[in-house]
Amino acid sequence: MKKLLAFFFIVINFTLAQAQTYKEWVQKADSCYNAQNYKLSVANYEKAFKIEQKDYGDLYNAGCSASLAKENKKAFKWLNLAIDNGYENIAHIQIDGDLKSLHSEKQWKKTINKLQKKLDIIGANYDKVLEKELAQIYADDQEIRGEFMNIYKAPNPDKKKMDSIGKIMGVKDSINLIKVMKILDERGWLGKNVVGGQGNKTLFLVIQHADLEYQQKYLPMMREAAKNGNADPGNLAYLEDRVALREGRKQIYGSQAAKNKKTGKMYISPMIDPDNVDKRRAEVGLGTIAEYAAKLNIKWDLEAYKKELPEMEKLENIKQ
Repeated sequence: MKKLLAFFFIVINFTLAQAQTYKEWVQKADSCYNAQNYKLSVANYEKAFKIEQKDYGDLYNAGCSASLAKENKKAFKWLNLAIDNGYENIAHIQIDGDLKSLHSEKQWKKTINKLQKKLDIIGANYDKVLEKELAQIYADDQEIRGEFMNIYKAPNPDKKKMDSIGKIMGVKDSINLIKVMKILDERGWLGKNVVGGQGNKTLFLVIQHADLEYQQKYLPMMREAAKNGNADPGNLAYLEDRVALREGRKQIYGSQAAKNKKTGKMYISPMIDPDNVDKRRAEVGLGTIAEYAAKLNIKWDLEAYKKELPEMEKLENIKQ
């Protein structure tokens, strides 16, 4: 019996070590991606996927790194595995700048067709007209932001280009907001069962990118939708945080980050009760704050964060 128990605990410990190692490899892969070291990012993803290949978000991101590293065979392999494991955002995959090098490959059309067939089956009862409209809104919202971020992330960002793209973004956002407000006012916050996961997320994105007055108007509607299963609690958390900061309050879930103009470094914007943020994030389906910070190239240190909090509150004019 003792031998069996010992073996049992060894298996448990080995499994826990594997889970931790998987996350560590993915974090390293994400850090390398952010540093534009795509080859090393691919190598780290490969090590992670030797442990498991279940998370479609990680598989999709690995496909992006492989595409940028010009390892197209691996890119298609991981993108197809992402689709097999639940990836559904066809509008995003088609406009993602990371994947542009794949568009000329024969396999690209096969991959898109595979995803479309899957979505046709899932969305047999969707409102097709509205789903198509929201897909175009999503593309308009995200494509211009992709262009902006490419310039923003550059070592020496071109301010004129950023301002120019920012103006175009503002116009697109205004048009998208009019369309989405019409949908929300006439039909409410539509769930995945009506417009699919991508369409449902589009409603959130457009409000998330709107001015404060519109966020305040539709936040109660999204809260109710989340209670009824028609909005993602994680997306709601992002909107709650953005509204809180804009109103001069601390955020709740730590989803918003900012850049210190003096140091040029990114930091997690002020939040309430940092000690328990991971508990709050888990309740809405978000990963840990350390994992999130790593994706933004921020090294999370709870004690240091608490010491720096008063200064960050001054930077962002937090009043309460």
